[in-house]
Amino acid sequence: MPAPALLLGAVKKRAILKLAGTALSALLLCCVMAFCGSMALMAVAAQGSTAACSLAAGGPGTAMTISVPGGKSVGLNATQVAVARTYIAVGQARSVPDGGIVIALMMALQESNLQMLANPSVPESLNYPHDGVGSDHDSMGSAQQRPSAGWGTVAQLMQPAYNAEAFYGGPQGPNHGSPPGLLDVPGWQQMDKGAAAQAVQGSAFPERYAQWQPAADQILKALAASTVPAACSTTQQSPGLPTLPANLSQLRRNILSYAQQGVGGAYVWGGTAFKAWDCSGYVQWVFGQAGITLPRTEQWTVGTRTTNPQPGDLVVQNPDGPNHWGHVGIYAGNGMMYSALNPEVGTLFHPVTWNNLAAYFVAV
Repeated sequence: MPAPALLLGAVKKRAILKLAGTALSALLLCCVMAFCGSMALMAVAAQGSTAACSLAAGGPGTAMTISVPGGKSVGLNATQVAVARTYIAVGQARSVPDGGIVIALMMALQESNLQMLANPSVPESLNYPHDGVGSDHDSMGSAQQRPSAGWGTVAQLMQPAYNAEAFYGGPQGPNHGSPPGLLDVPGWQQMDKGAAAQAVQGSAFPERYAQWQPAADQILKALAASTVPAACSTTQQSPGLPTLPANLSQLRRNILSYAQQGVGGAYVWGGTAFKAWDCSGYVQWVFGQAGITLPRTEQWTVGTRTTNPQPGDLVVQNPDGPNHWGHVGIYAGNGMMYSALNPEVGTLFHPVTWNNLAAYFVAV
């Protein structure tokens, strides 16, 4: 583990977890990655990940000060609040009891001070948004999870929502119990909270999690009521359709019209049928209706990258390698997009910010 300056100056080093293989290679064979838009997007199989909207659910962070027993106070900056909201949102969406969310917050406070940490030992991690750096082995992110220990890819581990999904684990977790998350630990609810965190993290300093319980309790109390669960339902996405530019071509208008027809469709892994598709199947269908033939997957390869996207362009998100992304959709303008998001919520009109690190390609 890295040893960043924590809120109370605690320093921690994690024990090396048993090496486990990742499932990334299997996911490269079909749609542009599982769950197309979930924060656990690159997980194996078509389990319904619930992190898709966690960042949007948390909203922009706002600095805050919390009081803990003993008259002490702890200050959190805006980015720390955003990370805390993400753990809360994902936990709520997964129906994790408050005690489990407190354990997750205790862990993140100890591991990273609720920060997203890159690691110079893994140069790729420095390419993703981060709040600081650590230096222990290949640990990274807010939970200091290690790609070499099977927690996920670098791209995944540099996303706070994925960190939360992986820590909680369970049937919907991206690692399917290897390595185990909190929900995979037998009897975790009867365990001391610090011991439960240690059961997941395997730290060389297991006693240090407990010191964060008072702060974690207060953070949850302060933020839970204002944090929307990360699972996005079709009733939650209610913004009106963006106003289209007057000079938008008829071809682009047709693409958006067909995209709107697909809203409400089911997410079917590998599917290409109308309203029974995955993310790239949906995009292929929409463009096909408008008379444009796109590849089944990796549709950005026939487009031209742009930094000035127009309605009807491709949106790609969740990068998982050089010039490769885990999700594809159709830009609608004004920060909105259409996509087949994941098996839980299907095809939606939703904010681009529900997924990470968007790029745009012209394909018309």
